[in-house]
Amino acid sequence: MNLVVISIIIFAIAVLMTITGRGGGNFYVLVLVAAGQAMHQAATSAQFILMLTAFAGMLIFQKNKLVDWKLALVIDPPTDIMAFFGGYFSEYASSTGLKLVLAGLLVLAGFFMLIKMKERKVLLEKKFGYWHRKFQGQEYVVNLWLTIPITALAGLAAGAVGISCGSFKVPLMVLFCGVPMNIAVGTSSAMVAATAIMGFIGHASQGHFEPERAVLFACIAVLGGLLGGNFAIKTKPAKLKKIFAYTTIAAAIFMVFNALFS
Repeated sequence: MNLVVISIIIFAIAVLMTITGRGGGNFYVLVLVAAGQAMHQAATSAQFILMLTAFAGMLIFQKNKLVDWKLALVIDPPTDIMAFFGGYFSEYASSTGLKLVLAGLLVLAGFFMLIKMKERKVLLEKKFGYWHRKFQGQEYVVNLWLTIPITALAGLAAGAVGISCGSFKVPLMVLFCGVPMNIAVGTSSAMVAATAIMGFIGHASQGHFEPERAVLFACIAVLGGLLGGNFAIKTKPAKLKKIFAYTTIAAAIFMVFNALFS
C-alpha cells in the first residue's frame, strides 16, 4: 500500500475516532497489516499511534471541561494493568489467533455501537459498590461491581491485539453508569491514552516496535486527533454511531479473511 494512501487513511481514522472517544486501534491495526506489517508489529505501532493521538484529543476535551478525571482514575487502572499483561504475553499467541480475537472484539464493538445509548440519570439508594458522582452539573451512579471486571477483561484483550477499549468504555459509561455522552467521550479519550501507553510498553518490551514508520504515522494521527477533538465539541457523537458500527463489523470480516487466507 502506498505511503501517501496509508497516511491519508490514518489521518481520517484519527479524526473520526477522536470525535466518538474511540482510539481506533482496530482500524490502525488493519491498515498496518494490509500495508504488510506482521500482526505483532502492527499491534505495537497501533498502540504507539493511539497513545499520542488520544493525548492530543484529550487536550481539546480537557480545555472544554469534558474529562471526568475522578471517574477515569477509578475505573481505568484495572484496564491499564491488564493491557500491559496483554501486550507482554501476546508474544506467546499466534498471529492468526490474535487476528481472530481482534475480529471477535470488532464484532462486539459494532453491536455496542448499534445499541441505542440513551443518556439517563440513575437514582439508586446508597449501596456498597455504587458510586454516586456529580460532575459539571450532572449526576450519575457508577456500578463498580460491573464496571471494574469488564474494564479489566477488556484491557487484557486490548493490550494483546493493539486496540484501546474506547469502543467498549463509551457504551459502558453511558449504558451502565448513566454518564452523559459528551462527558463519556471526553473521559474515554483520557483512558484510551493510558491504556495505549501500557499496551505499548508491554509490546515494546518484547521487541515488537518498529519506529521508522510508526513515528511518521503517529505525527499525522496527532493532527487528526486535534482536529477530531475540535469537531467533537460541536458534533453529537451519537449521529456517527451507526456508521462506525457497520464499518467496525466490516473490518472484523476483513480481519477474519486476512487471518484464514493470508
